[in-house]
Amino acid sequence: MDREQDELQFLGIIGIYKESFKIIYNWRKIFSQITLTLILPLSFIFLAHIEISNILLSRILHSELVLDETRGADSASRQKKLSDVINKEWATYWLFKAAYLTSMLIFGLLSTSAVVYTIASVYTSREITFQKIMRVVPRVWKRVMITFLCTFLAFFLYNLLAIVVLVLFLIFNGNGQSNAGDIIGFFLLILYVIGFVYMTIIWQLASVVSVLEETRGIKAMIKSMKLLRGNMWVATIIFFKLNVLAAVLQFAFQALVVRGGMFGTMGRVGFGVLCLLLLFKLILFALVIQTVLYFVCKSYHHEIIDKSALSDHLEVIYLGDYVPLKSKDVQLEQV
Repeated sequence: MDREQDELQFLGIIGIYKESFKIIYNWRKIFSQITLTLILPLSFIFLAHIEISNILLSRILHSELVLDETRGADSASRQKKLSDVINKEWATYWLFKAAYLTSMLIFGLLSTSAVVYTIASVYTSREITFQKIMRVVPRVWKRVMITFLCTFLAFFLYNLLAIVVLVLFLIFNGNGQSNAGDIIGFFLLILYVIGFVYMTIIWQLASVVSVLEETRGIKAMIKSMKLLRGNMWVATIIFFKLNVLAAVLQFAFQALVVRGGMFGTMGRVGFGVLCLLLLFKLILFALVIQTVLYFVCKSYHHEIIDKSALSDHLEVIYLGDYVPLKSKDVQLEQV
C-alpha cells in the first residue's frame, strides 16, 4: 500500500479492487504461501462438504424409502434394523456437519488473522516472512475468535427475534388470504435480509479491528459500525458482488461435480479442481478487500494511523507478549 493515508478515503469500489489486487500481486509469494497453508484447505473443506453431504443424504433417503416399502409387511425385525441403520446414518451426518463447521471456523479465523497481519506489515513497511506470520497467527486468532463468538450470539438473538416476529405475524394474519398480509410479509422479509447483511458486514470489519486495535468482541463490533458510517453502500455493494460470485461457484460445483455424472469421472474431477482454484482465489481476494476497506474507513473518518506505533504493535505480537496498543497510540486525534 503505497498510497498516503489521506488519499485512501477517496477510493471507491473500483479503487478498492485495484488496491487489493496490487497488494496481492506485489506480495504474491507470501500470499501464495498463506493460500496453500490456510485458504486452500478452507476451500477444499467447503467443496468436499457439499459432495459428502450429498452422498450421506442420498443414503439416508434411500434407506427411508426402503423402510417405507417394508411397512405393512410381516417383517418387524427388518423394519427395526432399517430404523437402526437410518438413526446411525443421521448420527453420522450430524457428526460430519459438526466437524465441518469446526474446521471451517478454525481455518477461516486463521486465514483472516494471517491476511490482516500481512497487510498491516506491508502497510508499515515491516520485513515479513511466512515463518513470522505462522508464528503470529495462533496468538492473534484468539482475539478474532472472541469477536466471532460475540457476533454469533448477536446473530442468534437476531434470528430468535425474527422467529418471534414471524410467529406473531402468522397469528395476526390469520388465514393469509389478504393482500395486505402478503405485502407486510414481504416487507418483513426485506427488513430481515437487510439486517442480516448489515450484521455480516459489521462482523467482517470487526475481525480486522480485533487484530489491529485494542478492541475485541462487542467493542470491536461497535467500532466497526462507527467506521462503516459513510462507506456502508460501498461495503454493501462489495459484499453483494463477492457473495454472488461465491453463490455462482457453489451452483457450478453442484451442477458440474455433485450432479455431473454425464461428464464422467475425469470431467467431474476437472471441474472440481477448477472450482477449487477459483474459490480460494475469491476467498483471498475477499480477505484482502476487507482489510483494505478498514484502512479506507479509517482515512474517511480522519483517524490517521501512526505507522511507527502500528509497527511496534505488530512487533509486540510477534515477540509473544501480546499487549494491544492503546487507541491513542494507534491513531492520532481526529482531524
